[in-house]
Amino acid sequence: MIAPTTDSTGLADDRARVELAISGMTCASCAARIEKRLNKVDGVTASVNYATEKARVLFPAATLSTADLIEQVVAAGYAATEIRPEPAPTDASQPDALEAERDRELRALRDRVVVSAVLAVPVVAMAMIPALQITYWQWLSLALAAPVVVWGALPFHRAAWSNLRHGAATMDTLISVGVGAAFLWSLYALFLGTAGVPGMTHPFELTIARGDASADIYLEVAAGVTTFVLMGRFFELRARRRAGAAIRAMLDLGAKDVAVLRDGAEVRVPIAELGVGQEFVVRPGEKVATDGVVISGTSAVDESMLTGESVPVEVGPGSAVVGATLNAGGRLVVRATRVGSQTQLAQMAALVEEAQNGKAEVQRLADRISGVFVPVAIGIAVAAFGFWLGTGSPASAAFTAAVAVLIIACPCALGLATPTALLVGTGRGAQLGILIKGPEVLESTRRVDTIVLDKTGTVTTGAMTLLDVVPADGEDAAEVLRVAGAVEHASEHPIARAVATAAEERTGALPAVVDFANLEGRGVRGRVEGRDVLLGRGSLLAAEGVSLGPDLEAAVEAAEGAGRTAVALAWDGRARGVLAVGDSLKDTSAEAVRMLRDLGLTPVLLTGDNQRAADAIAAEVGIDRVVAEVLPKDKVDVVTRLRHEGKVVAMVGDGVNDAAALAAADLGLSMGTGTDAAIAASDITLVRGDLRSAADAIRLARRTLGTIKGNLFWAFAYNVAAIPLAAAGLLNPMLAGAAMAFSSVFVVSNSLRLRTFRSAVR
Repeated sequence: MIAPTTDSTGLADDRARVELAISGMTCASCAARIEKRLNKVDGVTASVNYATEKARVLFPAATLSTADLIEQVVAAGYAATEIRPEPAPTDASQPDALEAERDRELRALRDRVVVSAVLAVPVVAMAMIPALQITYWQWLSLALAAPVVVWGALPFHRAAWSNLRHGAATMDTLISVGVGAAFLWSLYALFLGTAGVPGMTHPFELTIARGDASADIYLEVAAGVTTFVLMGRFFELRARRRAGAAIRAMLDLGAKDVAVLRDGAEVRVPIAELGVGQEFVVRPGEKVATDGVVISGTSAVDESMLTGESVPVEVGPGSAVVGATLNAGGRLVVRATRVGSQTQLAQMAALVEEAQNGKAEVQRLADRISGVFVPVAIGIAVAAFGFWLGTGSPASAAFTAAVAVLIIACPCALGLATPTALLVGTGRGAQLGILIKGPEVLESTRRVDTIVLDKTGTVTTGAMTLLDVVPADGEDAAEVLRVAGAVEHASEHPIARAVATAAEERTGALPAVVDFANLEGRGVRGRVEGRDVLLGRGSLLAAEGVSLGPDLEAAVEAAEGAGRTAVALAWDGRARGVLAVGDSLKDTSAEAVRMLRDLGLTPVLLTGDNQRAADAIAAEVGIDRVVAEVLPKDKVDVVTRLRHEGKVVAMVGDGVNDAAALAAADLGLSMGTGTDAAIAASDITLVRGDLRSAADAIRLARRTLGTIKGNLFWAFAYNVAAIPLAAAGLLNPMLAGAAMAFSSVFVVSNSLRLRTFRSAVR
C-alpha cells in the first residue's frame, strides 16, 4: 500500500512509501546487498531488515512504481511482494497469506533437513567405520549422498550462483563450492578412477603422504556438510519466524465481537462491523471493544496492560476509554470514536513493528569470516593448481591438490557451531526458566551497559494489595480491617477485592453486609452488625460530615506520598481508620538490582505511575535514575534517547504498554507472567517472573555467545591448518574425514559445557 510521507523536519515529502516482503535471503549480507541495490536508484531510500524479512522503501511515485522496486530486488537474485495492510483488523489468531507462505517455507526446510539427515547418517558411518565398508559400499554411499548433494543442498547452490552473478562470496558460496568439489571428485574417482572397484575400502590410518587421488571418495564430506548446515539454517529460520508474533499477540488482545445498541436492543456483531459513532455495551468482566467515550454508567476500568498504571481508573459519562482494557465494575454504554487501525491498540502494534524494523541487522560472525575466507580458499586452490603445473607435475596431481583445498576448506563443524551451542544454552536456560529466542539475541548481551526496568509487574507484583491499616485512637486494627472487608466483599472493584481478601486472610470469616450501595467512584456504604459503615475517599467522609482528624489525615498523606491509594473508614458518624492499598514490591527485587549492578549494568526505573510512587519504589530497591508518568510511546522515546546517548540498552517489562520499548531496546526481556504481546516482542522471556532471572539470563546469554565464538574459531582452525597439506597434495581421505569428525566432536563437546551453568537464584 503506497502512502504519503513526511521528512525528518515534519514537512511533506513528495515520495511514497511501500513495504515489501523479501524472500530468498540466507544471511545478513543478502539484506545488505538488496538494500545497496535499491538505494542506488535515484530518489530511493530503502531499509532492509534480515530478521523480519521486510524492506521499507521511500521512492518518487512520479517516476517509479512498486513494480520497478520489485524488479530491482529480483535483479539482485531475490523475490519480493508488496505487503498490503488489512483495511480493518480481523481475528489476529488467523495467519495472513504472507505468514502462511512463510510457514510453508519453514515446513519445507524442515522436510529438507529430515530427509538429508536420514540419507547422510549411513554415508558418514560407512566412511568413518571400516567394518561397515561392505562390498560395493562406495556405490551405496553414492546412491544415498546424491539426493542430499543435489536436492538437499539446492538452496546453497542457488545462492552461490546468485552471489557469483553479483561478484560476491558468502557462506553459501563456501558450502556450495566445497560440497560440489567433494561430490564431483568422488564421481571422477568412482567412474574414471579406481575407487569404484569391488572391495575398495578406506583404511583407518592417519598418514600424511601422497596417494592415488583417483582412489579417494569424499561423499561423507558432501552429505555431512550439507546436512549440518541445513540444520543450522532451520533453527535460525524458526527463530526469525517469530518476529511478527508480537504484532499478532497485541491485536489478539482486542475483543472479537461487541454488543452494539440498535433501536435500544443489544445486537452482538463481529468487531469488524463496529463503526465510528455507534454505541455499544460493555458488561462487567468484558473487554472494551474499541476506543470511545462513556455515554452512561460508571465503573472501574483496568488499563494496566496499556498504561502500566497499577490503580484502576474510575470512569463515568464523558470519560474516554481505550479498546482492549478490562471493565472491572459496572455496565457501561460507550460511543465508538476510533476503530480499526486508528485505535490505540493498533497504533501500539505499529510502534512495535516500527521498533523491530529499526533494530540493527544481525551480522553473523560466520558470514563476516566467510567473506574473507571464501575468496582466499579459492585463491589458494588456483595457486596450488598453477604451482604443480608449473613444476612439471601431471595435470591430475595439480587438479587433485586444487580440489583437496576446496574440500578441506568447507568446514563441517561450521554448521554445528551456532546451533549446538544455541540448543544447549537455550535448553539449559529453559530448565532455569529463561527462554532465549535466537542467536541474534546473544550479540547484544555482551555490550549491554544500561537496563531499563518497568515498575508495575516487573519490580512490583502488579496486583493491588492491602499494605497497611492505620486505626484511629482507641480502635483495634483487626476490627477496622474486619468491618472494612465485610463491606468491600460486596464490591467488584479491584481495590475492594484487595481489602476483602486481606480481611479474610487475617481475621477469618467476614460478617454479612446489608443495604450495600456503590457511591459512583467515591466509595461504598452498607450496614454491618448494626453499624452504618462508610468506606471510600476522604472527600466522601467529609461530604457526610465525618472528620478524619490530624492523625488519620497524616496517614492519608503518607500513603499517597508513597504512591498508594488511601481508603478511609467510618461508622456511626466517626472515622475509625485508614487502609493503604497499592502495588507491593516483589521480595526479590532489591537483590535483583544488586545482581544487575554486579554485571556492570546501570538500572533505570521506567513507569507510567506517578512520580511519588516511582521514587518510593526506586528508593526501596536501590535505583537512582527514575523516569515516571510516561505513556507507551514515551517509553520507546526513553529507550531511544538512552541509545542516542551511547548506551546499549536492555529493557525488562511485562505489559502490552512495554511491547514497543522491548522491541526497540538492544535487548528485550519480558516477564513470563506478563502479556503475550510483551513476551512476543522480547528477545528473552523470564518464565518465573523473578527479576533475578534477568541477571541469570544475561550471564547465560554472554556465556553462550562466548561458546559460539569459540566453536566458530575451532571450526575454521582445523580446516585452515589442513589447507597447506591439501595444497601440497598430502591429504588422504581418512585424514580429511578425521579432521571433520574431530572438529565436529570438539564443537559439540564445547557446547555441552553450557549444561554446567548454574543460576544465582537459590
